[in-house]
Amino acid sequence: MTYFALIILLVGIELLYFKIADTYNIIDKPNSRSSHTSITLRGGGIIFPIAISIAFLLGYVSWAVTLAVVLVAVVSFIDDIKPLSQLPRFISHVIAVGLVFYELHLFYEPLWLLPVVFVLLIGWVNAFNFMDGINGITVLYALAAIATFSFLPINKASLPLLITMGLSCLAFGIFNVRKKAKTFAGDVGSISMALFLGYFMIKTIIDSGQLGYILFFSVYGIDAIITIINRLLKKENIFQPHRSHLYQYLANEMGYSHILVAFIYAGFQLGINGLVIYMDANGDLTLLFIGGFLLLLTLIYLLVRNFVTRKMVLGNS
Repeated sequence: MTYFALIILLVGIELLYFKIADTYNIIDKPNSRSSHTSITLRGGGIIFPIAISIAFLLGYVSWAVTLAVVLVAVVSFIDDIKPLSQLPRFISHVIAVGLVFYELHLFYEPLWLLPVVFVLLIGWVNAFNFMDGINGITVLYALAAIATFSFLPINKASLPLLITMGLSCLAFGIFNVRKKAKTFAGDVGSISMALFLGYFMIKTIIDSGQLGYILFFSVYGIDAIITIINRLLKKENIFQPHRSHLYQYLANEMGYSHILVAFIYAGFQLGINGLVIYMDANGDLTLLFIGGFLLLLTLIYLLVRNFVTRKMVLGNS
């Protein structure tokens, strides 16, 4: 009954936000870099930091994690309305990562570990944000991650928090997982969700002692890293909007449904997550397997990307 009331509340808050966004013209206008063609309400992902705030009030999550997520959400929301320079955004990310470190007691770990985790977490947050480009992809991928974390016995005590965040995804998904989305997550949604998922990934690895769980983010990670490398080789500004992720090629140039592509990404990641859990249960989730599997996934990705880009070239010739 509590969770039923919560989903109703979250949907109601989302509808209230739509009225506010419509009143104050908080919209996303399509441009040459966009994957959409019509004006859409921006910032519907504000429901994610609202959900974690509710979780805090219910005693499901600590003040440090809540503050970290809300901080990046507030700065990102301002950036959604009126673009900010990189400095305030970076400062908010640094403070948020510091709060995550505090929550997970990482400041007591060897000093060499801190910059490694810092770079990985900042990289993950930005990669997740970069991948937010078509209807449904952010929320479905987040749901796949949350469902996987919820399945692990090590996270049993965190189930109320995970369920709350999962319900916020469902509330947002009602209006986003559509052929014509009513709203987009915006930076406020993608960055706040990325930070939450990043925090939970680190927490799960620490609690379990199993580094292999990092494969839960492998689909996004490989797409983001290969795309960045490809853009650097072309001497492009990687901080500028673009349409060169594989999912963007599939949705924009190849003409596949946004929702279909989003489900493929989330479904493929969910399948990988199931394999990772199976391998771990059998004691086979070793560093050798992790490295070999990442290499295999990268090769598969490159083959698919090469196939798609060649079809695009042939289609334009």
